[in-house]
Amino acid sequence: MFQSNSESRVAAVACGHDNDIQSSQKLANAVEADMHANWREIISDPRIEAIIVCTPPHLHSEISIAAMEAGKHVLCEKPLARTVDEAESMIRKAKQTGKVLKCGFNHRHHPAILQARRWVDSGVIGQLDFARCKYGICGRIGYENEWRANPKLVGGGQLMEQGIHAIDLFRWFLGGFTEVTAFTSTKYWKIDPLEDSAFVLLRSRDGKSADLYTSLMIWKNTFSFELTGHEGYVSIEGLGGSYGTERVALGKRNLNEPFAEEIIEYRGPDESWKKEWEEFENAIKHGREPLGSAEDGLQAMRLVQAAYESNRTGTVVSI
Repeated sequence: MFQSNSESRVAAVACGHDNDIQSSQKLANAVEADMHANWREIISDPRIEAIIVCTPPHLHSEISIAAMEAGKHVLCEKPLARTVDEAESMIRKAKQTGKVLKCGFNHRHHPAILQARRWVDSGVIGQLDFARCKYGICGRIGYENEWRANPKLVGGGQLMEQGIHAIDLFRWFLGGFTEVTAFTSTKYWKIDPLEDSAFVLLRSRDGKSADLYTSLMIWKNTFSFELTGHEGYVSIEGLGGSYGTERVALGKRNLNEPFAEEIIEYRGPDESWKKEWEEFENAIKHGREPLGSAEDGLQAMRLVQAAYESNRTGTVVSI
């Protein structure tokens, strides 16, 4: 667990898929927690009320379901699972047990994203029509040897690994989508059959649209997110750290006056994971669905899978 403004604390750390005891022990020491060689030991620990699952996706369903059966709430990293079937099994178990199951969409808790949400909700840019995102990293030496490049452990490449954050934000701002068109490719990184780049176009039943370019071939870490409405727009650049200073800009439609923007920049450390934990904890306390729920995780996965089908078949896929 991440420490927050509450009295929650990290009680124990367990090894993930590769049994890296040294790394697990280092983390446990840093947070003054117990260390277990096997995650099942945490599941059976009566002191534990909630767990964070941050293993590769092939273990998300197994660990989460076992934890909920043992009476624990679960914050599971994105993507929610390796497959849609696994994600659906997790959600069924959450409903059966009454436990909170949250998907790790920490981008919803970035300050620029939250400010954009406030502007949109206030109606200042009018009816939303369109969203666009460019999101990627430059990869790193040895990437092809990481678990992210192993199709036995993951449900997809760059689109499922990183682009799914943008897919979730599209849904959060524009609602559901009914049509998906996509092109994926593996041009540089030796990770076939997984993709290192993807272009995705989404359209809703009422005509709203969104497009995404996500890639491991953006040679400078980049996050750019735009929302366009009848009365103006909101644009976000950066996420802090290697993505550059996080900033959000508001521009209004005005055809007769000099162009102007309201700009806010956010400095300091990235606290989105801390805020995400506090939201998860608050959802447990009040017995409600969390922001970035398991259902959100499932629906984002369905859109990614539809994108893969569109690329495979060369057709527009209807949801």
